[in-house]
Amino acid sequence: MLAPAVSKKLMEYFNKQPRIGTLSTASKDGEVNVAYFGSPRMIDEGTVTMAVRHNRSFANLQQNPNAVFMILEPAKTGSEWKGLRVYVKMIDHQTSGEKFESAKAAIARAAGEEAAKSIYAALTFEIKDIRPLIDVGQGWENSI
Repeated sequence: MLAPAVSKKLMEYFNKQPRIGTLSTASKDGEVNVAYFGSPRMIDEGTVTMAVRHNRSFANLQQNPNAVFMILEPAKTGSEWKGLRVYVKMIDHQTSGEKFESAKAAIARAAGEEAAKSIYAALTFEIKDIRPLIDVGQGWENSI
């Protein structure tokens, strides 16, 4: 469990917009996929939610629930980029119900009705680990 001040700092950074965010997944056979996602939100100190289409990322997560969400903030040089690697495990997915409808509504507000119509599932992840984008032993707290 994260300390309250650390948790608040992580949530603020994770949920900051605009940002570049990718989700990396792998099938049960080890076939990897990486995709851009803008919908992930950290809702408490250990939980991330997001909405997905019926796509390769979702298929992989059904076979292998472990993934990495990477947040990137570009800078002038590669060594100045900021970001995090947030290691997660999918613990729930819903294709109907209150969580699903809430996720669709959030997508509609952020990206429009057409984007919301394409949502297939609302996912919930448990945060397993957090690492800096460029890890030289400084800890994630000192890399954002």
